[in-house]
Order: sequence, then structure tokens, then C-alpha cells
Amino acid sequence: MVSTVSPVRYAPSGDAFVAYRVMGSGPPVVLINDWFSHVGDLWRADSPFRPVLERLASISRLIVFDKRGQGLSDRFEGVPMLEQRMDDVRAVMQAAGSTRALLF
Repeated sequence: MVSTVSPVRYAPSGDAFVAYRVMGSGPPVVLINDWFSHVGDLWRADSPFRPVLERLASISRLIVFDKRGQGLSDRFEGVPMLEQRMDDVRAVMQAAGSTRALLF
């Protein structure tokens, strides 16, 4: 079990706030996901993703976030452009204190 799971935080990105969490320590890894509903539920005991995330966090500083319009992040009308999605990734990385990271 990873003991260093941050509370849900919010990174400002343009006109939206993007929900994210940081867990573990080591080289930063940003998980860009479509697997789970939102970062608030990741560490529930019954989460099917918890073992995978715990393993990743055991070897890295894992940064996970909800895409704009999903989970705990601000709602969005339509589909965000790729540029907005990348701005969101950069905003989360900056808020988490990482200038470089492996994207997964």
C-alpha cells in the first residue's frame, strides 16, 4: 500500500480547474487515463484499479488527473481540442511541481 496519497487538488487551466492527485515518490509519471471514473474514487478498497495504481506509485511519483469534463474536473461543453488537453496536462504537472515526466 502506498502511504503518500495526496488529497484531491485542483490545477487551474485556462477557464477550468482540473482535479488531480499525487501518490508515491520517485521519478514523475503522469497517467493520462480513460480507465476510471474520477480521482476521488481511485483508492477505495473495492476499486479494480487500485492494485495497478499502487504498483505504479511504488516505483514512481504517480500523478493522475480527471480530464476536463470528466470526474471531479470542471464541466465542458463539447469535446476539448487536443491543445486544451495538453494545456491541462501541463497545468497539472506545474501544480504538482513537475517540470518533466513520463506520460503513460
